[in-house]
Amino acid sequence: MRVVLVLLHRWFGLGVAVFLFISGATGAIISWDHELDALLNPTLFHAGSAVAGGFSGTPRPGLELANIVEAKEPTLRVTYVLTESEPGHTIPMMVEPRLDPATGKPYALGYNQIAVDPVSADIQGRRMWGAISLSRENLLPFLYKLHYTMHLPEVGGIELGIWLMGLVGIVWALDCFIALWLSFPNWKSWRKSFAFRWKEGGHKLNFDLHRSGGVWVWILLLILAVTSVSMNLDRQVMRPIIKVFSTVTPTAFDTRVPVAADKVAQPKITREQVVRMASEEGRRRGFEVPAGGVFYSSMFGLYGVGFFAPGNDHGDIGLGNAWLYYDAATGKPEGAKIPGTGSAGDLFMQAQFPLHSGRILGVPGRILISLMGAMVAMLSVTGVAIWLRKRQARVRQKIKAMEQARAAAPQVTAKAKAEARDEGNAGGGQSASLS
Repeated sequence: MRVVLVLLHRWFGLGVAVFLFISGATGAIISWDHELDALLNPTLFHAGSAVAGGFSGTPRPGLELANIVEAKEPTLRVTYVLTESEPGHTIPMMVEPRLDPATGKPYALGYNQIAVDPVSADIQGRRMWGAISLSRENLLPFLYKLHYTMHLPEVGGIELGIWLMGLVGIVWALDCFIALWLSFPNWKSWRKSFAFRWKEGGHKLNFDLHRSGGVWVWILLLILAVTSVSMNLDRQVMRPIIKVFSTVTPTAFDTRVPVAADKVAQPKITREQVVRMASEEGRRRGFEVPAGGVFYSSMFGLYGVGFFAPGNDHGDIGLGNAWLYYDAATGKPEGAKIPGTGSAGDLFMQAQFPLHSGRILGVPGRILISLMGAMVAMLSVTGVAIWLRKRQARVRQKIKAMEQARAAAPQVTAKAKAEARDEGNAGGGQSASLS
C-alpha cells in the first residue's frame, strides 16, 4: 500500500508542481492586489480633483457619472459602477462594447476598465483588465488572471485555463491526504514529522521543509486546494458534490442561458431604477449599509446590486457583501446572495472565496494567505528537488551496476572459453581411446 501511495504522491506532485508554484507565488502577491495596483497606477485610483480629506469640488454620484461616460463614449456600455466614490479616489467602471448598427457586431474598444474623476467626470485611465502584459497598468490584473487560468485561451466554448486549474486543485486535494499518510510512517517516530534539521542543512533540511512544513500547515493547504476547486469548477464539480449532503440554492445565473455577445439586448430597466428597487428591498430586509454598486450582465440579462459602504466593495471581512439580482427587462427580482443565510450547502459555498482569499479574517487572514502562497511555492520546489536527488541516485546506481556488469563480462568470457577448451580436450582423448 505504501509503495502505491509513494508513487501516487510522486507523480501527482510532479504533475502539478509548476502550476502550484506559479499559483502560490502569484497568490502571495494578489492578496494585496488592490493596494499594489493603486501604488503602481495612481492615475487609475487617485482622482485628479482630490485634495486633503476629500475633493476640490462636489463629487457626483456614480450613476450620474456612468450616464455622462456613456454619453461621451457612445460605443461603450458601463457594466459595473460604484454608487459613491471613496474620498479622494476615482470611481472605477467596467465597460463593454455596444453593438455597431452597421455590422451587428460589438465595437472594438481595446479596453474594459476605466477610472473616472468624480468631480470633472473625466476618464483618467483605461486598460484591458486581464491582458497578457507586464506593463505597469496591466501587471496586477495579469498576475491575478495568471493565478487561476494560466492565461490559457477558451477553445470551443471551453475555458481551458479554468478547467486546468480546477483539475490541478482536485489532484492537489487528493494528494494532501496521501502526503499526510506518508508523513507518519509509524506512530513511534511521529515527532520527526514535525521537526526541522536546521543545523544539518542540505538535502535533510530540504526533506524536512517539504514533509514537516506540509504537516504543520496541512489543514490550510487542504482549504486552499478545496476552495480552488470551488473557484474554478463551482457548477461542474463542487455544487454537485455539496448537493449530495445539503440543498444548495440556485444562483440567479444558474437558471439562465447566456446569449452570444452579438445577441445581447438593450436593458429596459435603468441603473437608477434597479438601484432604487434594491435599496427599498434592502431597507425591508434590514441591511445596515447602502447600495454601493451595480453591475449589468448583458449575456444573462441581469442586474446585480451590492450593499457595502464606500471602500468596502471587495468584502474585506466575513462572508462578503450582500447582493440582490433583478431581470434587466422586467425588473423582476431574480434571487439574492445574503451572507450567513441559507442552508448548510449555501453557507459552505458562500465561504469559499472568503476562505481562499483570507478575507474571511480581514487583514490578518490576507497576511496568512500571502504566507501560505509562499509556502505552496516552497513545497513545490522542495518536492521537485527531492525527486531530482532520488532520480540522480537511481541513475548513479544503474550506471554503477552497468559498469560492474561490463567489468565482470571479460572474466566470464575467459572462464567460458577455458571450460570449452577443457571439454574439447576431454572429448578428443575419448575419441582416441575408442578408436
